[in-house]
Amino acid sequence: MKPEQESPVKDKHLLIAVDTSDSSRRAVLYVADFLGGFPGFRVTLFSIIPEPEEDFFDSEAEQVAWTKQKLEETNKMLENYRQILIQAGFDAGKVRIRSCVGDVKSFSEEILDIRCDLTCCTVVVGRHHKTKTEEFLFGSTSSRLIREAKNCAIWVVE
Repeated sequence: MKPEQESPVKDKHLLIAVDTSDSSRRAVLYVADFLGGFPGFRVTLFSIIPEPEEDFFDSEAEQVAWTKQKLEETNKMLENYRQILIQAGFDAGKVRIRSCVGDVKSFSEEILDIRCDLTCCTVVVGRHHKTKTEEFLFGSTSSRLIREAKNCAIWVVE
């Protein structure tokens, strides 16, 4: 095949799973410092908003208002992270944001499902510092991601 007929190299797609924690901010800053300005990468910033139990709300209207407020707050945070990546040299058209609200039983499972849907080659998360008791009781999302991930890299940023 002649060089002009070769198909262009496909961008590597990273999924950065974030929340409002300092560890998530460190993960975004790490990717910005490590890959910002290099061509061939695109990023999806993703956040999960766990929905409270049904009896948490007095009415459906209250639930709708809560969901709207949480989505607005989350999308504002994601847009701030997006701007960090763009300022670091990522092409604005290659940095997307995505959030979801739902009854999430396992953050790691949801992250890996989104990774598959978007065909990301790498998942980036920040490491939350938990006590041994907290990790025993609630588990560790980063540990589960490392154990359960197939056909992708997992970056856990300290």
